[in-house]
Amino acid sequence: MSRLGKIPVVIPAGVEVTLTDGVLKTKGPKATLERAVREANVSFVIEGNEMTLAPVNQTKESRALWGTYAAHARNMITGVTEGFTRVLEIEGVGYRAIIEGNTIVLNVGFSHQVKLEIPAGITAEVVKSTITLAGSDKDALGQFAANLRKVKPPEPYKGKGIRYQGEHIIRKQGKKAV
Repeated sequence: MSRLGKIPVVIPAGVEVTLTDGVLKTKGPKATLERAVREANVSFVIEGNEMTLAPVNQTKESRALWGTYAAHARNMITGVTEGFTRVLEIEGVGYRAIIEGNTIVLNVGFSHQVKLEIPAGITAEVVKSTITLAGSDKDALGQFAANLRKVKPPEPYKGKGIRYQGEHIIRKQGKKAV
């Protein structure tokens, strides 16, 4: 039994949730999100301001997707009402980021600049050595933040690189002079 799946998903006022042809659509004040779902595994019942989910049969796949789709529905509703943010920090001498149009340009110790296209629906803001990403789609936002971090992950000796705000880097001890 899925603990997340058993809890009904509350639909706040001003948010419209529809399910047509295997596509779950959520429309709210900030955005409109869509996600493909497998109705053969999980049944969706939308009544008033609640959506309840239940597995169609007791297969392993149906039980796994039950809680997954419940979490996706909650994230979609939160995204169209409040939105999500991710904050990344750049640490290192000479490391910086600049936004040029729809691309983010990173100078992080390579012989060249790294340019990444900012996906649609995501806004980026750079203040000093902090990159703030905001958007309605939690999956797309998290993936873009992970792609940014992957350019130069923090190293364990001095901690130089791109990290999430509040991320703890386990430091290694350097060489000792005898």
